[in-house]
Amino acid sequence: MLALFDHRFDEFAASAHENLPARAVVAVGAGAVATLILPRPVCIAWIAATLAAEALGWFVSRPQHLGLGTTRRIQLGFLAHLLCLIACWFTLSMLFWRTGQTSGAVCATIIWISVIGFAQTFGSRSILGFVTCGVAPALGALGILLTDPRFDAVDHVMTAVTMVLAIGFALAGARQTLAEGRRLERTQKALADSEAQYRVLADNTGDVIGRSGLDGRLRYISPSIRAASGYTPEEFLAVGDFRHVHPEDREALRAQTAALVEAGGSATAEYRLLRKDGSASWVESSFTVVREEATGAQREIVLVSRDINARKAMERQLVEARERADAGAAAKADFLANMTHELRTPLNAIIGFSRILKDSADLTERDGRHAGLIHEASGALLMVVNDVLDFSKLESGAFELDPQPFDPMVVARSTAMLVQDQAAARGLRLEVRGSGEGAFLEGDGPRLRQVLLNLLSNALKFTTRGGVVIAMDQAPAGAGRRSLRVSVSDSGIGIAPDQLEAIFERFNQADVSISRRFGGTGLGLAICKLIVELMGGRIGVESRLGQGSTFWFELELPVCASGTARSAGALEASAEPERSLRLLLVEDVAVNRELVRVMLEAFEIEIDTAENGAVALEALHRASYDLVLMDVQMPVMDGLTAARAIRSLDGAAAREVPIIAMTANVLPEQVQRCLDAGMDDHIGKPIEPAQLLRTLARWSAGRTGADAAASPTHGGAGGVRRASAG
Repeated sequence: MLALFDHRFDEFAASAHENLPARAVVAVGAGAVATLILPRPVCIAWIAATLAAEALGWFVSRPQHLGLGTTRRIQLGFLAHLLCLIACWFTLSMLFWRTGQTSGAVCATIIWISVIGFAQTFGSRSILGFVTCGVAPALGALGILLTDPRFDAVDHVMTAVTMVLAIGFALAGARQTLAEGRRLERTQKALADSEAQYRVLADNTGDVIGRSGLDGRLRYISPSIRAASGYTPEEFLAVGDFRHVHPEDREALRAQTAALVEAGGSATAEYRLLRKDGSASWVESSFTVVREEATGAQREIVLVSRDINARKAMERQLVEARERADAGAAAKADFLANMTHELRTPLNAIIGFSRILKDSADLTERDGRHAGLIHEASGALLMVVNDVLDFSKLESGAFELDPQPFDPMVVARSTAMLVQDQAAARGLRLEVRGSGEGAFLEGDGPRLRQVLLNLLSNALKFTTRGGVVIAMDQAPAGAGRRSLRVSVSDSGIGIAPDQLEAIFERFNQADVSISRRFGGTGLGLAICKLIVELMGGRIGVESRLGQGSTFWFELELPVCASGTARSAGALEASAEPERSLRLLLVEDVAVNRELVRVMLEAFEIEIDTAENGAVALEALHRASYDLVLMDVQMPVMDGLTAARAIRSLDGAAAREVPIIAMTANVLPEQVQRCLDAGMDDHIGKPIEPAQLLRTLARWSAGRTGADAAASPTHGGAGGVRRASAG
């Protein structure tokens, strides 16, 4: 029997406790009605006994009602209460029955049926409760009816059958109620388990889970909101209406939520959450519109939010790091530009005057040789500066190709001419070979020549006897393209096999002693590799120690019509102005003014000079010039400002005079700034006499008599006049 005291019996006790006041009222009412056919003292005594039983029940069922722990003693006490209560009602029904009156029989029957119904409704939740409150009273009532001497056999049979039917209905209802109770219990248990699992997730996950109506008002928020905002769930729900969102993000989030409700589906938003302490915390929320399974109608919005302060901090750090890197790159670029300018400015004078000296007939053979050595050394230093500049541009991505039609054989021959004197001075043979059907190709001829010149210079540097051979091999590559293989073979010192793999790395020499014996930065081959790869080709080397090396590169370039090709070698052709010119030289360094004068003294070029842009503007107000050679970095007024001022002058002649930048600023962006300021061309320092003459010839060719006539003092070969502010 003790096994029947399960949790359902405690649930029955809790239910009975809830209905106790109603039962007490019914008991008093039944006792009052009973006074109509029963003695009053008996009715009063019955009411007192019933209320006493109910009072006992209040005490013994209260722990179950409050959900407190129960003991076997409390459960037995509640069972005793049930027995007393049933006994009271059974006694009243028996008293009614014994009156022998029809009304008494009706009252007794009603009480018996009510007790059985009570058992079916409440007691069926527990087998023990059903037996105590339903089966036992039903059997007792059946016993009274069957033993009543006032009924004959037929009456007994009819009464018994009727009572059995009543008990059967009660049992069937009880069975159904018990089954429904078990099903409900399983459902509740499953629901409780599911809720428990959900609670475990919701209470222990770092993410905040919430539910809101389609209007955005929150209905539920998980306990993890406390860690995220400092609010308890109840406090956070009380805030409501997007007031937990930072004011700067509130309207955007409200609009995004409204758009989500209109479109359905899911969305993600990043915004700042206002914490209880007033601080703001970045969160990322994923919103999903939930729909009814049956109708598909939108029901609510489920959101999952997580703290992204760490990610935002990392993003800020990355932005700051990028800004620092950009600033560092800008500082590096500025430093490179300044250093290039500062190195090229003195080199301009050194290379220019040493070239003039070594070619002078007034020097002794020894002095001429010394001047040649100075020129050669300054040229080597310029190559170092150019290598550093080119490599920096290649690494930073500022190096751009300029594809033009060119003849590869012309490039090879013109490049060989540049080092012919160097090869002859060392007693080396220099040969150019070509194989395959030649064709004009589309590519950056000057950059190709730069790579070839670098490979030739290396070959001559490391070769003491024999010679150097340049081979240009072409072959069809299909689809209007040709394969070009260029190789430079020498009979020099060669390279050890273990050093071949690193030969194209920057700052690398095949041997530590190489840089001491032959010089160099170790950037030349690295630059060649970067340029060739930028052209989409590949480069390599084959060498045997002591027997020489062959450096090669391969490219695949489009074929173009020979009639449209512009020979790269044509750039090397000598040119000079076809007529006398009047030139304004704007240069703040006196030695550079003197160098230009000496370079041009053999030609019919009259030169006026100005120390800065302001003096140049005054000179242009007083006279007309065929050309202006303009330095950029000058005191008082720099060249860029002066060029813009010249382009805004009133006189058409001054406004249209060709301005040629002559500066040590040679970076692409610096050249572009010159053109953007209104200059027409650019000559980099150190100045090459041939390039200077070609540029003067090109820009003076289109200016005819009208411009020349405007100059009052055209004539004197090599004449130099100083423009002054006075």
